[in-house]
Amino acid sequence: MNATQLADQLSRDSAFGAQVTAWKVQSRRKPRYAEWPHRVTHPLRKALATHGIDRPYTHQAAAITRIFEGKDVCIVTGTASGKTLCYNAPVIQTILDDPTACALYLFPTKALAQDQLSELHTLIQTAKVDIKTFTYDGDTSPTARRAVRRAGHIVITNPDMLHQGILPHHTSWARLFENLTHVIVDELHVYRGIFGSHLGNVFRRLQRVAEFYGSKPQFICCSATIANPKELGDGLTDRNLSIVDNDGSPAGEKHIILYNPPVVNQQLGLRASAQDTTVSLARRILRNDIQTLVFTRSRTDTELLLSKIRQQPNVGQNEIRGYRGGYLPAERRSIESGLRDGSVRGVVSTNALELGVDIGQLQAVLISGYPGKPVATIGSSRTSTRVVHSSIHRWFQSLRSIHCSEP
Repeated sequence: MNATQLADQLSRDSAFGAQVTAWKVQSRRKPRYAEWPHRVTHPLRKALATHGIDRPYTHQAAAITRIFEGKDVCIVTGTASGKTLCYNAPVIQTILDDPTACALYLFPTKALAQDQLSELHTLIQTAKVDIKTFTYDGDTSPTARRAVRRAGHIVITNPDMLHQGILPHHTSWARLFENLTHVIVDELHVYRGIFGSHLGNVFRRLQRVAEFYGSKPQFICCSATIANPKELGDGLTDRNLSIVDNDGSPAGEKHIILYNPPVVNQQLGLRASAQDTTVSLARRILRNDIQTLVFTRSRTDTELLLSKIRQQPNVGQNEIRGYRGGYLPAERRSIESGLRDGSVRGVVSTNALELGVDIGQLQAVLISGYPGKPVATIGSSRTSTRVVHSSIHRWFQSLRSIHCSEP
């Protein structure tokens, strides 16, 4: 059974339907293509074609063209719309044209950084070009760090390492800063609030250091669909970003369901716990061999949910895995690889995994609990209930801009 068939089955299940507070269906969308910008040369086009990319989507062609024109760009399109190609293609082409050029990639999580490293390596090896790409984070050994500083064309890191491990030691990174042409900021929407204001200052430091070494890199930002990408991007980077938001990628049909746990004590108004309900739903989905992610808000809940889901019969320990901060690097890489090749059928995770990781045949996602921030309430419990209910439905309305890969 695939995800569409399961959705049809759930829609006919009266017991399940009684607990559904909202069910929204997003229709399929056909792809729109464009031609490659002329600066994308034959070796790169051939390598992309080997991976099934014969032509770019319209938003990809628009973003690549503006980057080649020297503009600072922010790509704001849906999940699985190919935002990675929007910056990989011009960065690789720039290094092919000038072998001394360097780029700095910033991702908010190690999982996403490793995912992007794998994709870059595959593309570079297919193109048969000498572009050295490395990650630089807390898992990088001291010996490897020296190699990255000496030879890296593309350095993949995160804001914390940029702040603590690179900028204070910029003299050791002179080669990078002298030749820095592009700064990639992925998952832009994460950098909001106080964290975003701190990162804005880090970016200003980065630009002052780059200017000291004689370079002025372009900023290429990517984000999920948000209402104010230009305001956020301009504030973070102190640049005038050009927005690309006309998504040309295809999208499969998606069912977005808000499910309220059933009442277990009518007199007291008590409902089943979100955790037990999540376990029940996860087991139902996994029994139909549908690759699934289960997101929860804490490390403790991750381990509890994982233990309970694994108790169902005919499920191997390695088919259902946990993912959270605190796991060893080799274990995290194994889980990420298993998701891509399909050997891992389900993962229970904190938000350590949620940001933009390319996941094979993912067809279902369960979110245990309300995904937004806690709501401060004053007054009676009835007032509090109304506030929370209103917040959940505002969140549900915002789902109109979420796009996922073809099921």
